[in-house]
Amino acid sequence: MSVIEKVPPMSAGEPAKALWISTVAFTLCFAVWTIFAIIGIRIKQELNLNEAEFGLLIGTPVLTGSLVRIVLGIWTGRYGGRLVYTLTMLAAAVATFLLSYAHTYTQMLIAGLGVGLAGGSFAVGVAYVSPFFPAEKQGTALGIFGAGNVGAAVTKFAAPFVLLAWGWQAVAEIWAVCLALMAIVFWFTTTDDPAFRLRRERGVASKSLAQEFAPLQNVQVWRFSLYYFFAFGGFVALSLWLPRYLVGVYGFNLETAGMIAAAYSIPGSIFRAFGGVLSDKKGARSVMYAMFAVSAVATLILSLPAATITPVIFIVVIFVLGFFMSLGKAAVYKHIPAYYPDSVGAVGGIVGMMGGLGGFILPIAFGLLKDMTGLWSSCFLLLFAIVAISLIWMHLSVKQLSRQGHSAPVAAT
Repeated sequence: MSVIEKVPPMSAGEPAKALWISTVAFTLCFAVWTIFAIIGIRIKQELNLNEAEFGLLIGTPVLTGSLVRIVLGIWTGRYGGRLVYTLTMLAAAVATFLLSYAHTYTQMLIAGLGVGLAGGSFAVGVAYVSPFFPAEKQGTALGIFGAGNVGAAVTKFAAPFVLLAWGWQAVAEIWAVCLALMAIVFWFTTTDDPAFRLRRERGVASKSLAQEFAPLQNVQVWRFSLYYFFAFGGFVALSLWLPRYLVGVYGFNLETAGMIAAAYSIPGSIFRAFGGVLSDKKGARSVMYAMFAVSAVATLILSLPAATITPVIFIVVIFVLGFFMSLGKAAVYKHIPAYYPDSVGAVGGIVGMMGGLGGFILPIAFGLLKDMTGLWSSCFLLLFAIVAISLIWMHLSVKQLSRQGHSAPVAAT
């Protein structure tokens, strides 16, 4: 039996408090993580950056926030989510505040590395929140927590007004102060997670690095990573790519395209909580099958020549795709505490890292495919290939487990 299953007694409201405060904190972290989506445009104008330099600037926080997730996940297991979450927010807040004093491109890239720490908070939150809940409720809890992705929409809606009123530096400073205040609130209103408390009370030694990374030798972890590469990475990539696509294909003005992209992002984040509920009630595997099946049909339709698809049909299909991707994001993370209850930090970190890398790599791949083929719809052909590979791999793995007589954890079936 895992440590998580032998948790110490908790007060009635302790799990709910940990969940909701963590979710608010993650929302602010995600708002900071995506800050360059708005202020980067003004910085590009001020520094006269070319497209490659601009792409690196806005991609740096996404990249570092993805890579750091596995380290933060492991630290959460060792030192407790309350401490690691608080320090992560404070470090990201300091870097974001210092960004307002950057004057050169190099200084802004260095500051962007620190801003990216905010994105790593996801791995901390998953490892911190999951021990508060029994297996049959972890999908719902992690789905609610993951809905903090809506922080990206907060930045898209609020930052432009602050930027126009006081400049991009004010955006960085205000976002930094809000995050620092959230870190203080988090520290004084939450408790250590029950799994960490139990290890501390019993004097259980921290795992060695070899033990921490041992689950990563399991191919299953990398299969889950591929799922999240599509579900989360693909979702982020499309939210970034949609404005360019709508302008290039349908001639929408930038304001309209931006509003459609924002409308795509918000429900796509909120419905992640619904995906967690479904994963608890119907089983994460069933949700994954539904996501891949619908996504395969949707991406195949969108892979048709763009001129053959009307704007209305495109928007309807892309919103259906985003909805099911959000369900899948929750379902992937329902699997992790079910299969790896004692390694949620490490496994959740690597899966989250791969999802974040998807958000960094896929937009670049979309652009390269467009340049190589001249087809706007080539991005959806790439997504269809990822979906097909994922679905086939998952189905074959399930069949193999059935033949071997192995059963998945009840919560994940």
